[in-house]
Amino acid sequence: MNANVNMVYIETILKIIGIAYIAEFAAQITKDAGQGALSSKIELAGKIMILAMAIPILTVLIETIIKLIPS
Repeated sequence: MNANVNMVYIETILKIIGIAYIAEFAAQITKDAGQGALSSKIELAGKIMILAMAIPILTVLIETIIKLIPS
């Protein structure tokens, strides 16, 4: 089955998943160490990085949806 998906998008999604795991792991370690404030900052930084990497995918998704809407 050929879905005609650009490999750049697959790579980006895999990077996003990796960032999510690493950020969650680091946040849990800092929570266990009693650094709740630092933990929340790590989680926020991870979310910002994920959002920044997802912007190109979101724009393509929105463009595709707009093309499907009859004019």
